[in-house]
Amino acid sequence: MNNNQQQRSFFFNVDWAVIFVYLALCTIGWLNIHSAVFDEKHPGFMDLDTNYGKQFVYIIIGLITGIIILLLESRFFSALAPVFYGITVVLLIIVLVVGRNVGGNQAWISLGGGFRLQPSELAKFSTCLLLARYLSSTNVRVTEPKAFLIAGAIIGFPMFLIMLQPDAGSTLVFSSLIFVLYREGVSPYFLILEGLFIALFVLTIKLNNLIFIVGGLIVLALIILFLFRRNRKVMPVILTGLAVCIAFVFSVNFLYTKVLKPHQKVRIDIVLGITSDIKGKGYNVNQSKIAIGSGKFWGRGYMQGTQTKYSFVPEQSTDFIFCTVGEEWGFAGATVVLGLYLFLVLRIIRIAERQRSPFSRIYAYGIASVIFFHVVINVGMTIGIVPSIGIPLPLISYGGSSLLSFTIMLFVLIKLDSNRMGMIYQ
Repeated sequence: MNNNQQQRSFFFNVDWAVIFVYLALCTIGWLNIHSAVFDEKHPGFMDLDTNYGKQFVYIIIGLITGIIILLLESRFFSALAPVFYGITVVLLIIVLVVGRNVGGNQAWISLGGGFRLQPSELAKFSTCLLLARYLSSTNVRVTEPKAFLIAGAIIGFPMFLIMLQPDAGSTLVFSSLIFVLYREGVSPYFLILEGLFIALFVLTIKLNNLIFIVGGLIVLALIILFLFRRNRKVMPVILTGLAVCIAFVFSVNFLYTKVLKPHQKVRIDIVLGITSDIKGKGYNVNQSKIAIGSGKFWGRGYMQGTQTKYSFVPEQSTDFIFCTVGEEWGFAGATVVLGLYLFLVLRIIRIAERQRSPFSRIYAYGIASVIFFHVVINVGMTIGIVPSIGIPLPLISYGGSSLLSFTIMLFVLIKLDSNRMGMIYQ
């Protein structure tokens, strides 16, 4: 088969399982948004005066975008990865100047007609793309310090700009890309260190005693030094690690006391059990758990949820859309939705492992990491096991920027996968 015939066959060589799950999740999202914000004055599913009408438009735009992506040349995405990254960085800077503040975050650019663009959503796609482009370059080994630092900068720069909005939820999503670096050869000790820093973060806030925590770290370091006293090469590593951990503890304390806004601190305090405020800042999470629990096994039925119908849970069409699923579809429906996500992530990993191109493999793992993180954190915050940091449930939550971003991510992957039997490119 020549190149022209091969290119024409790409559209028919797509992974239809991923497309099926994509369409299923979009449909589930549309139906649940309709139920969550139903307006008797605008009952039509496609009424553009409602969020469910706008979501229908977003889905159509997403499908058109997906078809266009499938018709493009696969090399296009690798070649223009720096351009996409640069555009999103510019948008992230622009939003800090002229962005619209919603819910305490200056994260949206108004497009008129009630439509808004959230650059941080598009930044997830462009970061995965550029990271794949760099790590798949000739003679780049992420295990080498220079390559690791450059990869970290690619991930860290948009994180920094998004944190300035400040949007803690979107910022944390980028940390999931550590799994990409791990897959490409970074030591598993970095995953252990990430877990250690999470533990230190919790302890610093929970105990609120810097002297106790720092003293504990010093004692721990002394014990390890005593155990390895005969190995002099280990001593500099342990002392450096101790210094980094102490610096991290003081940084967390400064961030928590001086940088985070009061509502953000209260959300963390509620999850960690430091305080209880079910009628104030903890109201969303408490009502969310009530809604999900009231659905029992089979749910109350479509548009029959009392928590949903009477708007007891704020942001129920966006960040807390999973409450609608739990209340109206019950445990059975929630399991189906989570099963679709699990299938999607595992399918993406399978797609990644069958790629002949390093670029495609790395990009696929980036997408799997982002989707997995979104689902775990979003569902976790609706049932009260992680702080309410405000990130959408992929393809289900209301929002054009989120839907378009995940659509582009998935269809670019589908396109790259359809070309896996063709030329291996960088």
